[in-house]
Amino acid sequence: MSSTATETGTTFAPAADTLGAVLMPGARPPRPSAWSASVTFGWRAMLKIKHVPDQLFDVTAFPIMMTLMFTYLFGGALAGSTTEYLQFLLPGIMVMSVVQITMYTGVAVKTDIEKGVFDRFRTLPIWRPAPMVGYLLGDLFRYAMASVVILIVGLVLGFRPGGGPVGVLAGMALLVGFSFALSWVWTMFGLLLRSEKSVMGISMLVLFPLTFLSSVFVDPRTMPGWLEAFVNVNPITQLVDAVRALMAGTTATGEIAWVLASGAVFIVVFGTLTMRLYNRK
Repeated sequence: MSSTATETGTTFAPAADTLGAVLMPGARPPRPSAWSASVTFGWRAMLKIKHVPDQLFDVTAFPIMMTLMFTYLFGGALAGSTTEYLQFLLPGIMVMSVVQITMYTGVAVKTDIEKGVFDRFRTLPIWRPAPMVGYLLGDLFRYAMASVVILIVGLVLGFRPGGGPVGVLAGMALLVGFSFALSWVWTMFGLLLRSEKSVMGISMLVLFPLTFLSSVFVDPRTMPGWLEAFVNVNPITQLVDAVRALMAGTTATGEIAWVLASGAVFIVVFGTLTMRLYNRK
């Protein structure tokens, strides 16, 4: 110890080597890997669902309501029976429900920014994209749960996939993978826009026309020519057709390749833009 005299007495200050011995008793822990940090943030997203279980409404009650409503509303008129229509509808409803909940990734990002949590993330000695990747990893659970819920409801109502378990799992995997890629669009908007309402408004403005003006409910060949042309190039139509073909056990190589390619573009383009905005935030 070293000491210094003051007017009120003597103040003792520890020596530098003593402080070092107390504050650093052992070796510094290694820096977490990129995967470890991303999984940790993904687990954080899962814990948020645990503490706020009403977040699961959009992946449980909403898909059930959509499946029942459109099956019994349009089934008799469009296909003659609800069972026949369900074979066509269920893959489309699954795509529509999962794609629409991707918007909540951007909302979650904006919520953390407004609460100041993001400022803490930026000070941590971790892989820079880990918080953003963590959001998406956590949302993979939501996408998978929504798909499983819709599948169970469909099986109860009479849906019988011709592709069997392998085709169903392949279709669900393709849907979840594309939704992961699409979520990067909303993370960018979460960093770019000023409020949660703005993020949700822009997301709905984009997603609702894309999902409803697609092959989710009817065959595009029954539409007017100008509308059919738009529907056929709609990325949601390509995704619906690919998932529908996989579950039916038919081939759709072109659609699957298109979905994989567009997903890769989403990740490269919007993932890059997201990280640039994140680094400047």
